[in-house]
Amino acid sequence: MASRPLQEPAFLILSALAQGPSHGYGISKDVESSSDGRVTLRAGTLYGAIDRLVAAGLVEVDREEVVDSRLRRYYRLTPEGGERLAAEARRAEAQAQQALERLAAQPTRGDAGRVGGLGGVTA
Repeated sequence: MASRPLQEPAFLILSALAQGPSHGYGISKDVESSSDGRVTLRAGTLYGAIDRLVAAGLVEVDREEVVDSRLRRYYRLTPEGGERLAAEARRAEAQAQQALERLAAQPTRGDAGRVGGLGGVTA
């Protein structure tokens, strides 16, 4: 049974953790950087998503440490989380490839409102 596609924040969080364990602030900065600033996760959104990923068995706590009298919790991907991230990346890649192939196959027309005729689009 196929699972539902991940929401973009969850995908980006898993992608951030694919580099290795990280704490919340590090995850949020990686998400912002990898999305070219398009996705910014505030604390509530970030930790809510992490909690759901933990509950789904895709992420787990790696370790905790105290820094400047504050608890810092590090998270890591589980093996299932790595598999799910890979499957989501392949799914997105296949969809993007199909879209590019369809765009490339469109006949060139002078219609101003059409997307067709995108010179240089290759599949």
